[in-house]
Amino acid sequence: MSDTPREDDNGAEVDLGVSFETIATVVDHLRAIQENEDSDEFDTDDEDGSETEQDFDADTLAAFIDELNEDEQAALVALAWVGRGDYEPEEWGEALRLAKERGAGTDTAAYLLGMDMAGDLLAEGLAAFGISVEDIER
Repeated sequence: MSDTPREDDNGAEVDLGVSFETIATVVDHLRAIQENEDSDEFDTDDEDGSETEQDFDADTLAAFIDELNEDEQAALVALAWVGRGDYEPEEWGEALRLAKERGAGTDTAAYLLGMDMAGDLLAEGLAAFGISVEDIER
């Protein structure tokens, strides 16, 4: 999917400053990582000493987020805030401005990985703009 804006449920153009495919990828990985953390299974290194799949996924996601530019990282944080109810879609500019301001020099990946239900919050943030994460091509 390209970075071009999509239309929301009302036909208005939505441009969050980060591609919807990127958001969907982050949502999928966050959900998988947090699902593993919440499971009853105890994950340790494999018998041969290699990292578990859960550790690899968190590291891979962190590297993916770190490769995004500052604006894209701020958009992910702002979208999670919208999903959490801290901001309404109409306040997107303010949420984005504050995410950029607070995010300067910080580790966005660690922030999102440490946020409870971050994958669901990002999905809810998209839903607030009338976009279903399940409808985004990967």
